[in-house]
Amino acid sequence: MASLRNRCCVLVTLIFLLGVWACQAAGRTLQGDDPMYKMHEQWMARYGRVYKDVDERQSRFEIFKANVRGIESFNRANNRPYKLGVNQFADLTNEEFGARNRFKSHMRSTKAASFKYANVSAAPSNVDWRKKGAVTPIKSQGHCGCCWAFSAVAAVEGINEITTGKLVSLSEQELVDCDVGSDARGCEGGWMGSAFEFVEKHGLTTETSYPYVATEGECNVKSESSRTVTIKGHEAVPVNSEGALLKAVANQPVSVAIDARGLQLYSGGMFTGPCGTNLNHGVAVVGYGATNDGTKYWLVKNSWGEEWGEEGYIRMQRDVGAEEGLCGIAMEASYPTA
Repeated sequence: MASLRNRCCVLVTLIFLLGVWACQAAGRTLQGDDPMYKMHEQWMARYGRVYKDVDERQSRFEIFKANVRGIESFNRANNRPYKLGVNQFADLTNEEFGARNRFKSHMRSTKAASFKYANVSAAPSNVDWRKKGAVTPIKSQGHCGCCWAFSAVAAVEGINEITTGKLVSLSEQELVDCDVGSDARGCEGGWMGSAFEFVEKHGLTTETSYPYVATEGECNVKSESSRTVTIKGHEAVPVNSEGALLKAVANQPVSVAIDARGLQLYSGGMFTGPCGTNLNHGVAVVGYGATNDGTKYWLVKNSWGEEWGEEGYIRMQRDVGAEEGLCGIAMEASYPTA
């Protein structure tokens, strides 16, 4: 009996050692075959990426490697006024990246029911609401598909500061947890119009009172009832009009929807495409201007953290000749009214 137990112990030990050897061998193969292995390893450490097993790490490494090569090739060509870079999305295919964006489009007629800025005749040549103190620091939505909440909150924070003179960081998590229905499904997607309607009815508390946790939870009634900020209503910008969008942005930050599939690895410069008009991501336009060579752009606040783009922002080409604007930026814009 003791002999049998000894043999079993030896067998278990052998299996364990073979498993360890296999994992080490896989690592040595990756490292030995490709100098990019160390770069991927450093990237994993930087972004806290952990894979479930060796197979997943191998497949993600191959995607990472393909993206890095694509970035290097694009930047070498130097035929666009923007650059790409290795960021937190570098181990995703573009299809996977696109699937993470969960904005739910509500296409409207080309005529807005009410547009308070229709008669604005002299908008300034450039606007940056950050410099005017109406934009909070860049935030990150993480893995939760609630760009719609971040877009709406940025617009509400802006109009609140313009109206009261006080910049207050508001709670996206309250919208994720408490704004429920067909138009808002937490991390599964939503629409800025639904968020504005929620703030009209219930108000919105501060980020400090109701902090963001990047996942859906039960509505915290106590925090939800604090009503730090309210709005009177919201309006749509006339569809497919960059001119109308400019009038609105000249007066306040505006929520917009874009096709973000082309923005996965953007790292800086004037983004000129290519991109489509399949609206899948909510962001906020917080200004506009022009480069030294006269190229016009929109200044867009994103919700992917400060390491993406230009410290969390992107400059997107303006007045591109297509009525919907670059990446559909003029197709579905709206703003809260105080």
